[in-house]
Amino acid sequence: MSPEEILKTGELDQELLELVEKLNIPRPQWDDVLAAREMFAKRQAIGLEAMGPTPSGMVEEEQHIPVRDGSKIRIKVIKPKDASGRPLLVMCHGGGFVLGSLEAEQANCRSLVKAFDAVCISVGYRLAPEFTFPTAIDDSWDALKWAAENAKTLGADPSKGFIVGGTSAGGNIAAVLAHLARDEKLSPPLTGQWLCIPTVLHKDKATEVLPEKYKKVYLSHEQIIEVPGLNKQAVDFFVHHYAPDQNDPKFNPFIWPSGHKGLPPAYFQICGADPLRDEGLIYDTVLREEAGVKTKLDLYPGLTHGFWGVFSMHSKANQYQEDLVNGFSWLLGVEPRKIEAKQVPTTV
Repeated sequence: MSPEEILKTGELDQELLELVEKLNIPRPQWDDVLAAREMFAKRQAIGLEAMGPTPSGMVEEEQHIPVRDGSKIRIKVIKPKDASGRPLLVMCHGGGFVLGSLEAEQANCRSLVKAFDAVCISVGYRLAPEFTFPTAIDDSWDALKWAAENAKTLGADPSKGFIVGGTSAGGNIAAVLAHLARDEKLSPPLTGQWLCIPTVLHKDKATEVLPEKYKKVYLSHEQIIEVPGLNKQAVDFFVHHYAPDQNDPKFNPFIWPSGHKGLPPAYFQICGADPLRDEGLIYDTVLREEAGVKTKLDLYPGLTHGFWGVFSMHSKANQYQEDLVNGFSWLLGVEPRKIEAKQVPTTV
C-alpha cells in the first residue's frame, strides 16, 4: 500500500504495529483523570531522564509570571548563555488541556535553541478540569504578551523571528493565539506559527460548518477509533473535562469570525492515523488556498498522534525531529546549525 493510500485509510504503519506488540505499553484509563495524569507523568519522567542535563552553552530558567486573574503560571525560558538579539519562540504543550506540563516541549526547545540560537519559552498553562475552557487560552495569551513585552530582557529580538507553536492541544492554543495576535495587533507582531498535530475544529462542530467540498474528505474521526494513543475515547475524555463552548472560536479557530487572512506563515506536522488528521489537512488548505497564508506541511502516513513521543525508537521519530528543525528554518528564513536529530520520549 502506498503512503497516499495509507494516509486515506488511516491504516497503521507496520513498524508501529510491531512496536505496539513488542512494548505492550498500557493504555491510559480514559475514565480517571488522576490515573491518566500519573501514567503521563511517568512517561514524561522517562523522557526527562533520557534528555539529560542542560547542554553546555545553554541556560534553562524557570519563572512564574502573572496572568489576568492575579494568579501566576510557570514558564521555562531556554536560551543560549549569551543570548542577545535572538529569535523568540513561545511553545504550548499537548495533553488535551488536561494532562502534561511545560517539560513536554523542553526537548523541542533545546533542539531549536541549538539550531537557531533562539530564545524559547515553554508555557505552563493551567489544566482542566480544575481550570476549564478558556483558561488554557487566556493563560497562554497572557504569556505570549509577556514574552513580547520582555523580549529584550530575555535576550530576544522578535524582528529576527517571533513564532508561537504547540503540539496537539498546544497546536489549538497556537492557532487561536495567532488570530488574537493579528486582531489585537500584538506588538511586535508574530512572524510564524507551528501547528503540530493540532485540533482546530472539533468533530461535533465540523458537520455543521464544513463546506460540502471538505465534508467528503473529513473522515479521520470515523476511520481512526481504536488506535494506540489518541483515539475516540481519549478525544471525548479531553473535551468533557475541558468543557469548551463549541460555538466559541477560541476552541474551534477554524470558524474564527474575522477569517484567516493576514495570519503569519504556518508550519504543520500531521499524522496519518490520527483522529485529528483531516481537520489539520483541511485547515492547511483553507489557510493556503482561501486566505493566502503561506504554509508548509509534513505528513506521517500510518503513524499515530504524537508517535515520536511514545514510540521514540520508531525509525520515523528522528525524521519528525529533523522536519521540526527544517520547518522552523522555513519559518525563520535562516539555515539551521547542523545538530544531531535524536528523539527522546515525551508525552503529547
